[in-house]
Amino acid sequence: MISFVSFPERLDDAYRTTRSYQDDEDNDKMDLDEDGLALSKLTCPGETLTSSHEYMRGHGTYVENEEVIASVTGTIERVNRLVTVRPANCRYNPEVGDLVVGRITEVQPRRWKVDANSRQDAVLMLSSVNLPGGVQRRKLESDELQMRTFFEEGDLLVAEVQSFFADGAMSLHTRSLKYGKLRNGQLVCVPSVLIRRLKSHFLTLPCNVDIILGLNGYIWVSKHIKESEQEGELGFDAEAVYSNQNDEIDTATREAIARVSNIILILASHFIPLTDTLLLEAYTWTTKQDSDINAHLRKGYGDALVAAVSAPKE
Repeated sequence: MISFVSFPERLDDAYRTTRSYQDDEDNDKMDLDEDGLALSKLTCPGETLTSSHEYMRGHGTYVENEEVIASVTGTIERVNRLVTVRPANCRYNPEVGDLVVGRITEVQPRRWKVDANSRQDAVLMLSSVNLPGGVQRRKLESDELQMRTFFEEGDLLVAEVQSFFADGAMSLHTRSLKYGKLRNGQLVCVPSVLIRRLKSHFLTLPCNVDIILGLNGYIWVSKHIKESEQEGELGFDAEAVYSNQNDEIDTATREAIARVSNIILILASHFIPLTDTLLLEAYTWTTKQDSDINAHLRKGYGDALVAAVSAPKE
């Protein structure tokens, strides 16, 4: 027997439209360009985007009747006159210089395999990491024998995409005090399409919680680490960068980490792109509600949060 099921009603505009908190200097991607092309809208297959006379079609679009039409569900992106649709559900497509959060999956001779939510595992070479204490020297055979003291299977780390191998696998590096092993926090996974490119992906909220927005969709929410004066960078403790022991975390900080993690999951479930301004606004709203963490799981709480942060500002 064949049964026919009707399509669900159209979602409210609060769910179909996403706000963008990009800086004024970013002119390549705007919410609404001079020709009226809405770039923050969640499009559906078959939806008309613009005229093919004014724009060139890119990935995720096709031309029909002199109009550029979306072929996948996603968000619109424009670079000059090229219009593309970034799919809502796809693997992370890395670029050189991207900040990623990954997990060590295998220790190999002079290299580590890293799960970075991409099409294949990334590679972290032994020559691309800092030695304990930030020592800069050539890696020796003794260092290769101690690789598991640096990273072992299951360890989380933050790194930068350095280059690509011939097979397309990305090569990572942690040659900076702000990169390295992650501790004192919680990993949150969201679709990579929701992570916007910001000036800095290291965020600090007033609740003493640090957030690392990995462009691959892995987000690290952890206890706040004080600024390091060494090399003038926001960095990890050079002596404890490879430590496997978490620090003592008080109850208030644990609750703040859980609150921020829940906020990220709520916004991601409503397909809201994550930025520093949005996360701060959402956290401020939740604290004003004077609700405990368990309230985040109640029906309707997420809808109220999305409606509050999506409301137009006067």
